[in-house]
Amino acid sequence: MKKNIVLIVLFLLLSACGPNEQLIAEQTTQAFTATASQWTDTPTVSPTPTLTDTPVPTLTNTITYTPTQTATPTITPTPTISPTPTFTFPSVKVNTQAHCRYGPSTAYLHAADLYPGDTGTVRGRYVNSAWLHVKFDKLNYWCWVSPSVIDVSGDITTVNYIIPDLQRIGSNQYGPPQNVQAARNGNEVTITWNQMVMTEDKDRGYFIEAWVCQDGLYKWWTVSFPNQYTTSYTVRDEPGCPYPSSGEIYTVEKHGYSAPVTISWPQP
Repeated sequence: MKKNIVLIVLFLLLSACGPNEQLIAEQTTQAFTATASQWTDTPTVSPTPTLTDTPVPTLTNTITYTPTQTATPTITPTPTISPTPTFTFPSVKVNTQAHCRYGPSTAYLHAADLYPGDTGTVRGRYVNSAWLHVKFDKLNYWCWVSPSVIDVSGDITTVNYIIPDLQRIGSNQYGPPQNVQAARNGNEVTITWNQMVMTEDKDRGYFIEAWVCQDGLYKWWTVSFPNQYTTSYTVRDEPGCPYPSSGEIYTVEKHGYSAPVTISWPQP
């Protein structure tokens, strides 16, 4: 198509001396008009905007940390624990061969044999005698011992007074004495009872615990009998004490004491 346009233009130029200018103009217009109908619109490309090299800043949120307040710990004063003083029992050491008994006098049942060098600790004492309640290291029970056969280290006044409980020693198979009587003759009181028949192996006789008045003194009095065949006992008991005399009697066999029988004591 471009070739046709060129030919037309050349023709017009070569014909310049032929037809007049008006004719040439009309023909040229016609030629261009005819040609224009065959043209195709070329789309105009809109220029794509070019991004500049300078980057557009991106706004970033800056996180500001609020400091966490740490609570100041409250210091609670720790109480000072005062150590509790440990109590030390007085200690004993046997200085001669002797007996340990179930009560605080020689009238009570034999509990154990003691030998020189045996050791233990004092756990109690008796208000009416000087005997001590001792836990000997070689025994698994406590018994009473005379202070004359032991050496004591420590203050015995720091231990408590205790009262012997004869019912806790063991079981008695024969029961208490029967038909217990007491009669006064002046300043003497005679106590009698029936014989308790016991086997020879178990027979340990009887035991009397009494309070009597002698020389104006109110005395704790204990006495025992070796076998079942002794069935009476006489004791001096005078007037002049602030408390009445009294007493109890027990049957004794090798396992322990019977329940006591109260003696109906005749007052002076």
